[in-house]
Amino acid sequence: MRYTRAWLGRPREHDVEDIVLDRDGVTIPATLTRPRGAKGRVPAWVVTHGITRPGRAHAQLVRFTNAVASAGIATIVPEVPEWRELRLAPELSAPTIRAAIQGLRESGVARDQPVGVVGFSFGAPHAIAAGGEPGLMDDIGGTAGFGGYCDLEATFRFMMTGRHESNGQTHFLRPDPYGRWIVAANYLTAVPGHEDAGDVAQALRALAVHASEIGAASWDAVYEPLIRELKEGISEGRQRLFALLAPLADADTTPADGADLAEDMATAARRIDPLIDPADALSAARRPVTLLHGFKDHLIPFSESRRLAAALPQAETRLTITRLFGHSARDPFPVSAALTEVPRFLAALDRILRMT
Repeated sequence: MRYTRAWLGRPREHDVEDIVLDRDGVTIPATLTRPRGAKGRVPAWVVTHGITRPGRAHAQLVRFTNAVASAGIATIVPEVPEWRELRLAPELSAPTIRAAIQGLRESGVARDQPVGVVGFSFGAPHAIAAGGEPGLMDDIGGTAGFGGYCDLEATFRFMMTGRHESNGQTHFLRPDPYGRWIVAANYLTAVPGHEDAGDVAQALRALAVHASEIGAASWDAVYEPLIRELKEGISEGRQRLFALLAPLADADTTPADGADLAEDMATAARRIDPLIDPADALSAARRPVTLLHGFKDHLIPFSESRRLAAALPQAETRLTITRLFGHSARDPFPVSAALTEVPRFLAALDRILRMT
């Protein structure tokens, strides 16, 4: 209840400190937030940010850590500079978490007991997989993932077409273009036949940077002037490709347009960044896992958290799919639905808060 009051209202001030971590010889900053007035050492979490320019300073992440501090828990949010540059570098998850745990130990804030690890979006499956990493699992008491992915092809396919499958049913939801911008910026030129599409990849990275910095939904018409400007710098032979990946607000792709490209980019991603496919690492995770996912998540569909749950045979796993949040926007639903949605969400939140 302290967490919920702080999240919904105005959280009280807590002690926030910038510290420096050593990530395998690379110096990275981190934000340490501790409950103000706490006596002695407290439970602690490592919280990883997503693929976003604000990084650890993301407004919603700051709001989250302040609310967690209101519940009596310290958090450390390590910066991943590569993720702030919108690079999908999954191999940095484990060393970043390891460095953050060491930073907690040295700070004198955390209790001498295993910590919790929380991952959002792209970082969720990799944060969960840390619960099976040799040299890490003994320091982790539990993990949580918000809006994570599991199946690379299925995730990329949804980003391109809006289609996803769950329990034998096919669902369609307008995909947030931010996902395809990030994926194509990283992997498009590694797809056979698109090796010379650097102009498209560069333009999409510029779009993703702009979207990450201003925070408006990526399908908003506010991006149309920039899309039109960037299009002028694209080779004529790649205009259709750019339009597929960066559609105007009133001209989104149809389901058949991007499926093949999604498969090709997934193949390229796996070749360049083998750890981006989390399946093997997840199978080794042993710490308790709590998964939460928005029912109408426009960036990564809820079916991916269902796949995550199925990919964790050795971990005690609880999954909650809710309409109360999502990556891009919360979908309106009848007030009467809150009678079931809110208690389920609070029960999941309680499990997370008690994981350390």
